Amino acid sequence: MTELMVHRARVPDTETCWALLTRVAASGQLRRAARLQELLFYMGRRSLKEGCVHLHEQEIGTKVFGRPDSYDTTIDNIVRTNVSDLRKRIEAYFSSEGSHEALIMEIPRGSYIPVFRYRPVGPEPAAETSSETQAASAESTAGVSEAARVAANNQWMPAALAAAGLLIVALAIGCIFFWSQYRAQRRSFYAWQDKPTVAALWSHFLSANPDTDIVLSDTGIGMAETLSKKSFSLNDYLSHGYVSQLQADDLSPEMQAAVNRILSWNLGSSDEFRLALRLLSLDPLGRNIHLYNARNYTPDLIKRDNVILIGARKTNPWDELFDGRMNFVTEFDKPRVINRAPAAGEQPVYFETDSDGYCVVGYMPNPEHSGLVLLIEGTNAEATEAAGDFLLSEDQLSNFKKMLHVKELPFFQVLLKVSAVRGTPLAASIAAYRVFPNLH
Repeated sequence: MTELMVHRARVPDTETCWALLTRVAASGQLRRAARLQELLFYMGRRSLKEGCVHLHEQEIGTKVFGRPDSYDTTIDNIVRTNVSDLRKRIEAYFSSEGSHEALIMEIPRGSYIPVFRYRPVGPEPAAETSSETQAASAESTAGVSEAARVAANNQWMPAALAAAGLLIVALAIGCIFFWSQYRAQRRSFYAWQDKPTVAALWSHFLSANPDTDIVLSDTGIGMAETLSKKSFSLNDYLSHGYVSQLQADDLSPEMQAAVNRILSWNLGSSDEFRLALRLLSLDPLGRNIHLYNARNYTPDLIKRDNVILIGARKTNPWDELFDGRMNFVTEFDKPRVINRAPAAGEQPVYFETDSDGYCVVGYMPNPEHSGLVLLIEGTNAEATEAAGDFLLSEDQLSNFKKMLHVKELPFFQVLLKVSAVRGTPLAASIAAYRVFPNLH
């Protein structure tokens, strides 16, 4: 066994493992993800420095994410979501900037304890042939007469050339066939890329960052606000401070039980989910677009990734981050859209009616200009579906671009008026809009 193999057979010591963990935390994969760094250091400290051999999800949720000691992990999966993201980033580190590391770290699935091991070493090269064997081989080869070799070559050369030619032709035909199949399959998967205006919008959006997050609203928090007649901030939502506020309210026992029950469910909206499926189809292999519920989303993701927020402020608290930049704001309790600065010919308020609904679509950079944001806020299910039609329709997007007299779509906010029968949008028109060309 060589010295290198002996070295890698040793169990790495704690200091070496901790030094590696620190390098991973400081890498480009985690440098800007403060919450994931905190998560990694906590798991590493518990296992390496405190000797913990089994770490529970609820402990991590309490110590790292500030959840109550008795929170229900079957409802709140923030730990599993973040550990899954951390696991992918660690793997990415060791396949890129950490490819030189002899020691590697993993978080096995189903566990929260980092595991350290040396990279596997390939088999040693075969021992050199002994001088006696080489001599015997040379002697045997020398025994073959030159005439026999020439005769053999003359006999098999034409057949070998013919076989090689047939193989090359077969390989060429196979390559052409598989390339055409690949092209056809790709065109069917990425049909939106054949729509110039749609492709320009979404290619720009999806290429701005490696990952795009679709965040669905949390209907439960909206219902709790309505029943309690309270409003909660994003900070209340992230810290779960709304729970104590609701418990302190003078609600009847029955109402308190109903609110608690609603909050225990991770409720969503079927129309938002249908829209999310249409957006997910832009990335059919699932490499770059990821789906989240508002309750499971985290601040470090919204700083790093592109994000598509679906739902009004009351049901998707993440909208609060962009509220000050929105001219058109959808209200949840009284289905309507507020026009904060009406232009000539515009209404200050657009009320939903039995036949008409409204949807706000906002396209903008995030506050740090490190990614892109789409906000979709509908007053009803049909209006939300109409937003998907607008963003994925070549006719609607190209007509909007012609209306603006621009070569490329700028950042914008659009208020869509949607005529519908229950369950089906019939027609959508632009009631008002704002553009922000200087933000690019």
